Amino acid sequence: MTAQWDTVTIVGVGLIGGSAGLALAKRGAAKKIIGVGRSDSSLEAAKELGAISEGTTNIREGVADADFVLVATRVSVIGNQLEEIDTCVRPGTPITDAGSTKQSIVDRWEQSRSSRKGRFVGSHPLAGSHKRGPQAADPALFEDKLTVLTPVESTPQSDTQSISAFWQLIGAQVCHLSPSEHDRLLASASHAPHIVAAALAAATPREAHRFTAGGWRDTTRIAAGDPDLWADILLDNAKAVTAQIENFSQVSDQLQHAIEEGDRPTLIKLLTLAKESRDALGS
Repeated sequence: MTAQWDTVTIVGVGLIGGSAGLALAKRGAAKKIIGVGRSDSSLEAAKELGAISEGTTNIREGVADADFVLVATRVSVIGNQLEEIDTCVRPGTPITDAGSTKQSIVDRWEQSRSSRKGRFVGSHPLAGSHKRGPQAADPALFEDKLTVLTPVESTPQSDTQSISAFWQLIGAQVCHLSPSEHDRLLASASHAPHIVAAALAAATPREAHRFTAGGWRDTTRIAAGDPDLWADILLDNAKAVTAQIENFSQVSDQLQHAIEEGDRPTLIKLLTLAKESRDALGS
């Protein structure tokens, strides 16, 4: 295919950024893919894998000539990085991120929208793994996966279209939510489940580990994710996450009460509701 961009810059070349780079390279969508990272070693690893064509630890140099910028770093640093990027890009450059929370990131950008050089729309690709680093990158990571865009009322439609086109080009399906709606729904669909998995893993005594099988391992898999990354996500979306934890706790208390009382009909009812909810998603 004909290259869509001369230069795409990816800030953060771990699992998400590296996968985006591989997907772009596979499709020949960019003549040059610049990776911006914290260390030369990670950039060299990403280059050897083919996720980027060149790398730099200097974010200003990395974005100066970019035709498109993807920021795929931790939510705690994305806001500051967007500020720095905006001072260096050419006017009109499309910029998006891949952060798992959106309200704080978008709000910070919108506070100075009128003086911005770049054209930012927030994104969250619902694809990933508990693994990290460019070695875990996969060019097919986004194929048929949903990416949520979070434009606001003041976002020009053309900006949203350009960001949508990027994700669709690398295989993703796209939908739009407001930043607040995104954070509320993802608290239920992603953030609180991590708490549940972490709680189960932490509460399981080590002497029981040798007896764990598929059920325990499937349920706790996401607890193997990067603790620093997940602490950032949970704290940034604290209100919505704690509300969902309260919902979970209410159902958990009902289950506990039914077990303590030997109330088989109520227990079956609650387990059936859970099964129907899970079955509705398919395999």
